[in-house]
Amino acid sequence: MLAVNFKTPLARIAIAVALVSSAAASHAIAAPRAPSAVAAAMSGPTVTYRKVFKTSFPEFVEIKIDQSGSGTWDIRQLDEEAAPQAFQISPALAQRIFALAANLHNFQGADLDVHRRLANLGEKTFTYANGGETHSTTFNYTLDPSATQLTNLFEGLARQTSDLSDLIRTMRYDHLGVNDVMKQIEEDYNTKQLPEPELLLPTLDQLASDEKYVDIARQRARTLASKIRAAQ
Repeated sequence: MLAVNFKTPLARIAIAVALVSSAAASHAIAAPRAPSAVAAAMSGPTVTYRKVFKTSFPEFVEIKIDQSGSGTWDIRQLDEEAAPQAFQISPALAQRIFALAANLHNFQGADLDVHRRLANLGEKTFTYANGGETHSTTFNYTLDPSATQLTNLFEGLARQTSDLSDLIRTMRYDHLGVNDVMKQIEEDYNTKQLPEPELLLPTLDQLASDEKYVDIARQRARTLASKIRAAQ
């Protein structure tokens, strides 16, 4: 299971802007959208992944996606106020998520847990909703191939959000820390933990072209951006 390292609430606000579109290259920090506005941006069936893991960091992860790729994420500690933020993935990745959910009968009557004595790996819940139809299943650990793939996709989206959040935060507030963040992003990319690394391109391009950052970090950004584009 992927370990996701999220930072401050300020970083989580910043990342919401960057994930909406490539116009986020300016890295402006926007106020959180109201929950009603976030919900209005989504339509049709949705698949939601929620993980609750007390005493971990973060303790709460929830990512919701509709068939067009519009989605929300809410990643925080349990004692923090819910603040779902809008973001966008590609329709192709959204269709992959819905196809895996369909393999699991949209979670209707699904029993995914291995029902063995295992360490607590976090309570994970998949939910399919379409109008008045809602199906959910909760598990600690599963051996089901489709459920495992779906879990890894959502955990990858959480990792990707974390990496972009860290990069935006350090570019804004800690120029000397940018290179360390770039090392982590490179590792996550090389180990294929990022479902859609092209979403990082606007930020990588800004870093690569801005002389106020150290040369080694700018070179890492250029190299990674080239790899991502070559793989598209």
